[in-house]
Amino acid sequence: MADNNLDSLFSRLRRFPDVEAANLQAWDATDRLLLETAAGLPNPGGRIAVVGDRYGALTLGALALEALGGHAGAGPVRVHQDLITGERALRNNADAAGIPAGFEQLPLGAALLEGAAVVLLQLPKSLAELEEIADAVARYAAPDVVLLAGGRVKHMSLGMNAVLERYFNEVQPQLARQKSRILLAGSPKPVAAAPPFPVSEENAELGLAVCAHGAVFAGTGLDIGTRFLLDFLPQMPAAGHAVDLGCGTGILAAKYAQANPGARVTATDQSAAAVASARATAEANGLGQQIEALQDDAMDSLPAGSADLILLNPPFHVGAAVHAGAGIKLIEAAGRVLAPGGELWTVFNSHLHYRPALERLVGPTREVGRNPKFTVTASTRKTAAE
Repeated sequence: MADNNLDSLFSRLRRFPDVEAANLQAWDATDRLLLETAAGLPNPGGRIAVVGDRYGALTLGALALEALGGHAGAGPVRVHQDLITGERALRNNADAAGIPAGFEQLPLGAALLEGAAVVLLQLPKSLAELEEIADAVARYAAPDVVLLAGGRVKHMSLGMNAVLERYFNEVQPQLARQKSRILLAGSPKPVAAAPPFPVSEENAELGLAVCAHGAVFAGTGLDIGTRFLLDFLPQMPAAGHAVDLGCGTGILAAKYAQANPGARVTATDQSAAAVASARATAEANGLGQQIEALQDDAMDSLPAGSADLILLNPPFHVGAAVHAGAGIKLIEAAGRVLAPGGELWTVFNSHLHYRPALERLVGPTREVGRNPKFTVTASTRKTAAE
């Protein structure tokens, strides 16, 4: 019956509003393995928390499986998803499945994990993100918590075991199934007085203090695409309102704000960790009044024509898959949010050939610079007369 419940649920899950394509699905074998392993645990009646649920498979699966009812019955399933698209997909999928209640979406922290007896985790890609999660579980969950951390075998490493072993006395790798594996962790160790994240580092090259939570790409470092785009900062126009789209730790936002003290700057990202990092970076550099950090999906809360300048270093992965759809979505959003005559400055891997999309979705596009790996372009939003 459990298999039938999951099969029925999974067949109806969608990724929307995230990018959808034939080679991208809303659940994987790890979701099923985590749920079925949790269903086999002794049932002390404690609460379930979920971390890293991509589109709702774990949260809705926990509610669908009768064997988990004792845990879920102790209160709503509490879930943390870093991406706003994941949060929205979970709500959409819950409505479509007729499960509009029974879960609570929360930030990573005490409210999410307090009293949790079972934590289901889709293992993140980075060890830093795993460390921030492991610390939070050890810090806030019940003393007898069981953490089930699952992933695709090809993306797992012994470093993940080592991170968990720093926070738990018991870490037991389970047998792999359908190319997925679970690490079972329990008996939390005492934690330091202060959480390990966000971290802060002075970057002498940038003249910035950069702050980062564990889930943010490149941590406190400067990724090479952003470094190349910053070479052209002196050529970028002065703007009344500038947007750092896909802001990460907010380095572009901070550098533009420093160079243009009269500008209002919005640093926006779909990641809660990125937005928190960008906000911390702004505050650490005395720019907290000039920069607004906003969690959003492709600027959908910003009015059309409200920005004079947008800076973009688009992703070329969707999860573990190489897919240009995420970048195209951001370019299309830039075309909507730019005021006529406003400019989109983009840095991208040259092999991705974004220029036709920039021309079509934004307007006339010129190449500003190129190195062996990256291209920088400036696209001007057409005026109403063009």
